[in-house]
Amino acid sequence: MTLLSDTDRLKLDDAADGRFYDAPRFVTHADEAFCDRLTALYDDLLDPGDRVFDAMGSWVSHLPAVPLDRVVGHGLNADELAANDRYDEWFVQSFNDDQTLPLDDAAFDVVCCALSVQYLQYPAAVFAEFERVLDRDGLVVVSFTNRMFPTKAIRAWRLASMPERAELVEAYLDAGGLTAVNRIAEEGAGDPFYAVVGRAGSGADEV
Repeated sequence: MTLLSDTDRLKLDDAADGRFYDAPRFVTHADEAFCDRLTALYDDLLDPGDRVFDAMGSWVSHLPAVPLDRVVGHGLNADELAANDRYDEWFVQSFNDDQTLPLDDAAFDVVCCALSVQYLQYPAAVFAEFERVLDRDGLVVVSFTNRMFPTKAIRAWRLASMPERAELVEAYLDAGGLTAVNRIAEEGAGDPFYAVVGRAGSGADEV
């Protein structure tokens, strides 16, 4: 079964992603409460010395003050990535053009993907790469809210409700060979906080 149809993958703006992200945006893409909640979630899941891959990142990673062995960033704007003081190294790559990560197998304990999953046109291939670069029992943490650049989000995401988007992320994990182990959904006065946590390998205990 195909995870997304050609229609599901459609964007209102089908120009190259690199053109859209050519100029840096030194802003956060969710409100302060969301960012604080994300940092708290990372703090619960990360252990000192973990190796972290921050996929589809920018100038801020929302990582807690935990000593980490290695943090590799990825995104579409070099200026934003260079400004991120948590990155030990980083690279620019469009996942909609190339889904193959230039990273070694089993090189990370945690993959983070914050506020960006809505832009993936080929999520099964990307999540399969997340699984490949994760060590056994490593975690993927995908977080999102109702904000997006609507011209760049795929049609399947734009038309879905927030719970349906969480289901879509769980389907992405499954397609990539990962197991969804926790879904967090918190609605309040500010931006809704949604996160789906997946695990690599055979371990599927809830976290």
